[in-house]
Amino acid sequence: MGRIRITGGEWRSRLLQVADAPGLRPTPDRVRETLFNWLGQNLAGLNCLDLFAGSGILGFEAASRGAAHVTLVEQDRRVFAGLQRHAAQLGAPPGSPTHSPQLELVCRDALKFVPSPVRRYDLILLDPPYHQGWLDKVAPLLEAWAAPDARLYVEAEHALDGLGAWRVIKQGQAGQVFYHLMDRT
Repeated sequence: MGRIRITGGEWRSRLLQVADAPGLRPTPDRVRETLFNWLGQNLAGLNCLDLFAGSGILGFEAASRGAAHVTLVEQDRRVFAGLQRHAAQLGAPPGSPTHSPQLELVCRDALKFVPSPVRRYDLILLDPPYHQGWLDKVAPLLEAWAAPDARLYVEAEHALDGLGAWRVIKQGQAGQVFYHLMDRT
C-alpha cells in the first residue's frame, strides 16, 4: 500500500491509503497542482465526474476545493471499497447531508454509467487504465454527460490533440503521464 495526499482545499494535506491494484496509478501531486491551477483553486458550485476513479484522488481533490457534487465511478470492487473508506475518513460519507461537497460513489463499468438523477457535469476527469482503448470507447458518451460549458481533463499514455469534439487547450507531461485540459470545439 502507498499513500497520497490531497494538495489543496478543505482537506489539504490529508493522507489517503492506496491499495496495490493492477493498473492503479494515482495522479502525482505535481500534476494535480497544475490541473487545479489551470482550473482555479475554487470549484464552488461545479458538478464533477471522476469516471475512472481508482484511488479517487482527482475526485476528492475536486470535493476538497468546494465542488458542489462529485461522482466517483469505479468498477473494481476492491478499489471501490477503498473509495468508501476514503470518503468516511474525510468525514464526507456519500450522501451525507451534513457535509458539503456531496460525494456520490458508483461501483460500475464506465461504459455503463448513467448519471442518476440525470445530471450534467461541469468538469469530467478521465484517467483510465492505459493501453486498453478506454478513451476511444468513452468519447461518444461525453456529450450526454457534459454541461454546456464543461471542461474535460484527460490523462493518457501519449500526447493527445483532442478527444471527439474536445480540443486540448493546455497540456503537460510528468514522466510517463501526459495530461490535458480540453474544451469543446
